[in-house]
Amino acid sequence: MADKRKLQGEIDRCLKKVAEGVEQFEDIWQKLHNAANANQKEKYEADLKKEIKKLQRLRDQIKTWVASNEIKDKRQLVENRKLIETQMERFKVVERETKTKAYSKEGLGLAQKVDPAQREKEETGQWLTNTIYTLNMQVDQFESEVESLSVQTRKKKGDKEKQDRIDELKRLIERHRFHIRMLETILRMLDNDSTWKTSLQH
Repeated sequence: MADKRKLQGEIDRCLKKVAEGVEQFEDIWQKLHNAANANQKEKYEADLKKEIKKLQRLRDQIKTWVASNEIKDKRQLVENRKLIETQMERFKVVERETKTKAYSKEGLGLAQKVDPAQREKEETGQWLTNTIYTLNMQVDQFESEVESLSVQTRKKKGDKEKQDRIDELKRLIERHRFHIRMLETILRMLDNDSTWKTSLQH
């Protein structure tokens, strides 16, 4: 029993760190996109990289717990792992943008002539990543509300109003998850131009 309490304490601390890390990542990400000059951008990119590495270490720990038989209810762990993976996808977008350095041949070419199609592709990728993040956050909120209402309806049987709300939330979760899957597919297709073009032709 003491071991279980100790393990739960470790999990709680880890999930608290994930919440703080995601908040910090979001804060730096906003600063990066509002940065006025290249020096500021470089500093925020480095900060973002540090933060994502911390989150990845927490994800590794979470994956170990998810694989363990000691923990029965793994829902929270899986949700937090997904949350970290969403930030990893967002970081990949930033990394792709920064690979094209101003002093590289490609960068110099872009400085003279920015390909409108490439810019549109990057903006679309950014929008998709942000939308996936927002939908995942909403799914987390809905699931939390379902859990809270389920406990209340178990205590007080026959509460139709609460049951209707649970059913509505479950429908919303299902619909959000469908949209997340579709958006993630589009994002992958966008990363791979040939698939993107082929899909558009069919």
